Amino acid sequence: MMAGARDALETYGSGLTGSRLLNGTIPLHLELEAELADWMGTEAALVFTTGHQANLGVLGTILGPGDTVIADSGDHASILDGCLLSRAKLRAFRHNRLEKLEKALVRAREDGGGVLVVVDGVFSMEGDVAPLRDIVELCRRHGARLMVDEAHGAGVLGARGAGTAELLGVEDAADLRMGTFSKSLASCGGFVAGSAEVIEFLRISSRSFLFTASAVPAAVGAALAALRVLRGPDGPPLLARVLDNARYLRDGLEERGFAVGAAQPLPDGGDVVTPIVPVLVGDDWKAALLWKALFDAGVFVNTALHPAVPPGGALLRTSVMATHDRGTLDEALDAFSAVKAAFEAEHGPLPGPGA
Repeated sequence: MMAGARDALETYGSGLTGSRLLNGTIPLHLELEAELADWMGTEAALVFTTGHQANLGVLGTILGPGDTVIADSGDHASILDGCLLSRAKLRAFRHNRLEKLEKALVRAREDGGGVLVVVDGVFSMEGDVAPLRDIVELCRRHGARLMVDEAHGAGVLGARGAGTAELLGVEDAADLRMGTFSKSLASCGGFVAGSAEVIEFLRISSRSFLFTASAVPAAVGAALAALRVLRGPDGPPLLARVLDNARYLRDGLEERGFAVGAAQPLPDGGDVVTPIVPVLVGDDWKAALLWKALFDAGVFVNTALHPAVPPGGALLRTSVMATHDRGTLDEALDAFSAVKAAFEAEHGPLPGPGA
């Protein structure tokens, strides 16, 4: 990836002086878009400068005041921003509650206009997976389109790493699939994949694509190199290793008395643990204290506090990589154990398994 970034930097320079539609497109952008579309199994793809701009640009362009957009309450903030920008009627449903989604779909039919359901494939705070098979069926039943944000699923889930829709076998049923380069693709940027007609419409109409400088060459080169690693012979072992590491960390935390997110059931009877492994704390202040103690012990985690999570839902968000070895994970688990013991001695018990 560093070589890809360096080669792009040396060939095209440190930045591009215009938007993609003017003078900001270089051959690397087109190569990356073609390979992303092939990876996603779609007709076309479009690269944005950031993932946030991708969601903003897609939702703000394909929706309008006469439409209805239905979003999971756990969706990323960029989805909410795009929904609000579109001026479509927004109907939110409680996180992963299919009966609430169906009620929203029934009401949306009464609104008139087009209906779009937007969900994260893997939710960014708790690492849980959207029940896409059921969501697809509800969308079909009620005549709605579906967009899946694969920011945290692409590069980790599915046989070729194409995300949650691939893992659950519903790729053809998702009208649009969005992703980012800042997670598994070791860079910065975002993309959307779908039909050639929709992608071309976005290319000439999406304001966050038209009126911003294009992704810099080094970022595009790094993302393209990472995608080629993922799709090459090293890809399957990396995909297997990151999920194995996630399960190892999750099980280790649970064995040490922490409340962690559940493994996600799959239609084939198996389950999956995504690389986002949450440690449930509840209280914002306690979560902040735990974060500081872990940081001082040499373990970096992210803290999710309200409003990123519901009130009383504070958590520590751990993320694993394929390159973490067992020794590193064991060191982290030992630090969690030591911090837990010291914390509970002073502040009382933390939520335990099953909380």
